[in-house]
Amino acid sequence: MLLVADVGNTNTVIGVYDGPRLVVSWRLTSRREQTADEYGVFIQALLRTQGLDPRQVTDIAISNVVPPVQQALESMCQKYFGVTPLSVEPVNVPIRLMVDTPAEVGPDRIVNAVGALSQYHAPLIVIDFGTATTFDCVNARGEFIGGAIAPGITTAVDALLSRAARLHRVEFVRPKDAIGRNTVTNIQSGIVYGYAGLVDGIVERMRREMDGTVSVIATGGLAPLIADVAKSIQHVNPDLTLEGLRLVYEHSKTR
Repeated sequence: MLLVADVGNTNTVIGVYDGPRLVVSWRLTSRREQTADEYGVFIQALLRTQGLDPRQVTDIAISNVVPPVQQALESMCQKYFGVTPLSVEPVNVPIRLMVDTPAEVGPDRIVNAVGALSQYHAPLIVIDFGTATTFDCVNARGEFIGGAIAPGITTAVDALLSRAARLHRVEFVRPKDAIGRNTVTNIQSGIVYGYAGLVDGIVERMRREMDGTVSVIATGGLAPLIADVAKSIQHVNPDLTLEGLRLVYEHSKTR
């Protein structure tokens, strides 16, 4: 079995593949201080809760945007699974990076583009709602041509609450109306309708620059919330990053 891990600043998503089939996945809170032993014991326990034998894991692929945990992840793979993991880098991926500095492109953005290309018609835009809200553009030739990075929803809300003493955290749900009648629905309106407007505005500009019909795919934990409102989002794919990781791993076997 193939274990894939998308390690982000806020969440870590782990999946297990049996061939091309995603068997199970988990979304966890990322913790920078975790040791290799903590990673290993916890992941093995997760596998066992699903009736999976950790010894069946023969390969591991990692997309990591948190450099301080890379050594712990690699040590965990060796100690608990006897595997040297594939870590996604700009040089080992099945997509051309047509940007000024390919080495600066985050591995999560690369695997999102790879995953989207395998399932949707290019040209396309992938929007990932994570710590940052990223827009990744792939042209009709299947090349990654850049995109945009905006503050993530949770990141923006945390910044707002840290500077506005009388505001408090609210549930991330779509309010009935754009005009809120109390503080809670005011904040919810700003979050949901504000980010939907941000998405639609950026996508419209990108569409004009890409000269044609563009497939727009959303992923990430808060993708369904915004996709319910944003007119430009056509598809929601919660497992896109994991699928991209699997495909990058498969590509590495042919090199």
